[in-house]
Amino acid sequence: MKKYLLLAAMVVMSGTITTASAQKKTLKIEDYLNRDIYPERMEALQWMPGARAFSFTESNNLLKQNTGRKEADTIITTGQLSGVLAEAGHDSIKRFPRIRWVNNTTFAFLHQQKIFSYDTDIHQVKVLNSFEEQAENSDIHEQTHHVAYTAGQNVFVAIEGEKIQVTNDTVEGVVNGVAVHRREFGISKGTFWSNSGRYLAYYHMDESMVSNYPLVDITRRVAEVENIRYPMAGMTSHQVKVAVFDTKTKTTVYVDNQGAKDDYLTNVTCGPDDEYIYIAELNRDQNHMQLNRFSVKDGSFVKTLFEEKNSRYVEPENGPYFLDNHKRFVWQSERDGFNHLYLYNVEGELLRQLTKGSWMVQGIIGNDEKSEHLYFYATKNSPLNRDIFRVNITNGKIKQVSTEEGTHQVKLSGDGKRLIDQYTAMEMGRNYTITDQDGKVLNTLLTDADPMKNYKLGEITTGTVNAEDGTDLYYRLIKPVDFDAEKKYPALIYVYGGPHAQLVTNSYHAGAGFFLNYMAAQGYVVFTLDNRGSANRGFEYESTIHRRVGELETADQMLGVEFLKNLSYVDTARIGVDGWSYGGFMTISMMLKHPGTFKAGCAGGPVTDWKYYEVMYGERYMDTPQQNKEGYEQASLLSKAGKLDGRLLIIHGTSDPVVVWQHSQQFLNACIEEGTLPDYFIYPGHEHNVRGKDRVHLFKKITQYFENFL
Repeated sequence: MKKYLLLAAMVVMSGTITTASAQKKTLKIEDYLNRDIYPERMEALQWMPGARAFSFTESNNLLKQNTGRKEADTIITTGQLSGVLAEAGHDSIKRFPRIRWVNNTTFAFLHQQKIFSYDTDIHQVKVLNSFEEQAENSDIHEQTHHVAYTAGQNVFVAIEGEKIQVTNDTVEGVVNGVAVHRREFGISKGTFWSNSGRYLAYYHMDESMVSNYPLVDITRRVAEVENIRYPMAGMTSHQVKVAVFDTKTKTTVYVDNQGAKDDYLTNVTCGPDDEYIYIAELNRDQNHMQLNRFSVKDGSFVKTLFEEKNSRYVEPENGPYFLDNHKRFVWQSERDGFNHLYLYNVEGELLRQLTKGSWMVQGIIGNDEKSEHLYFYATKNSPLNRDIFRVNITNGKIKQVSTEEGTHQVKLSGDGKRLIDQYTAMEMGRNYTITDQDGKVLNTLLTDADPMKNYKLGEITTGTVNAEDGTDLYYRLIKPVDFDAEKKYPALIYVYGGPHAQLVTNSYHAGAGFFLNYMAAQGYVVFTLDNRGSANRGFEYESTIHRRVGELETADQMLGVEFLKNLSYVDTARIGVDGWSYGGFMTISMMLKHPGTFKAGCAGGPVTDWKYYEVMYGERYMDTPQQNKEGYEQASLLSKAGKLDGRLLIIHGTSDPVVVWQHSQQFLNACIEEGTLPDYFIYPGHEHNVRGKDRVHLFKKITQYFENFL
């Protein structure tokens, strides 16, 4: 079994790593808000045109550094920029704004609904565009500085300060220009500029046929209902169209999508030649996808480039990535069981599969200037990694670019010859380097190997246990601080367990965040296992839960429990479990299906019956309640409430729009009927998680509960 050892403070002795804990501090819950314990960042780091220099902000100043130099030069301070703005009759600034380089001497930035350019040679600002204060979801075209935005339920465009109203909807339940399909399928916004900035594609969503779902605002003297549209699995879903607005003619056309009215229109991509728009259309059953091409000018359907089908589901999350000659694009697909890259021409002819193997492409970084190589992230070395590779687009040869295995985040220069590589690994908090296209380090910008070196932390190991079918399941284990092998310790299992998430990674502390290290400092053995159903292990691994969520995931987690029970220092009578969202569902599932195993559990924002969850996610993994009655019944926690044994704390935000409050309240009703006694705590006004300063309160609440009952 391969293991990686990680300690927060390290002393190397005879080839082993041991904790040097003398004179070190113990983590306190309030340290969560202490920025010094987190790896240092370089803010606003970006390439400048020409790829010979980059810029970043530090101490509220904008700096420039050439790739081969160790020192940076100050371009302008916040005070200087503020003074130039004031001289031109504009309001001053207190913090340096986010910028984008227009050329080597001029950058653009947004300030108080105005887009400015600043010329560093002549030290002047100029207003390029402006838009109204109530604007939301602003989307700025980088070359023209046109701005698309929403106000209320409508889309507007601002061009050189002129406000153009694109839509005029007033019917309640109809909205434009926002992310649709509850942000599934990689959807994160609702407007899409064409390459030239002439055309704006946007989502038009009609939710009027979807039931209103009440959220209650208690901040008013008399509490008020705030309705959201929440389509539950098997119920009526919203209907989406894609429209295209021509900023030159001020006309709008609707795309002639080919499927049913409640199909999903995903991965909207404007072609680089301003002639076509590409949409991955997915049927509501989510088992048949068509990549369709439409005319930008009149919205007419042109052709289907290709289709993908799967008996479980197809999940397009990335649109076509066009190469510089505009005649080819790269498509990401799990059609062979793992996410890989496929090269197509614009007529939909598959030219070649660029990557293959039992590993996952995790994203495209970019291509070089001549489109000879495509850079991407992948798990090729380990399922725990996100390393950097490039593939020769002509011959398919793959070369690893990153030299340090771990989790990388890259900014590729405009010519594709240099990379700003930010990486983290189990024994590296954060490291920034400049490398060439082969991974040779040209400059090290910042290294913050161990920001928690002044704290006593527990030893962290990772390894694998085998699922029933022999699949490796990766785990992370944190021993208590000041560990004594002769003692018996309580164990806390932290679980998520659902799709699109991976908790055990080759990143700082193996992916364990503040709270898990804090619990180890309180004397717990802290354990996490990525069961079947979680991400980055291939389609079969993630989709095997289809139509029966909670079954295989729980079985895998119980293998982790058996692993813990075989550790001599774990007190098997004091095992607890904690999780949020899907992890809340897993926490309660594990306790109800295996009564007597867990002394205490904490479930935040838990799904308790999948028929109350939303259409897109719920039907992907469970089909509809009508199609999969038995699966929904088996997954429901309501019918098992009488099996609760041990102390269970349920936590929920009262304004949760993701896992609505109804889930935990229905479970409470079931427990009342069965005579079981869970504990309950709410966060008034909070949504699907507890964020900001209140998160410290959440940590205190969970810690107190396990201290009391575990």
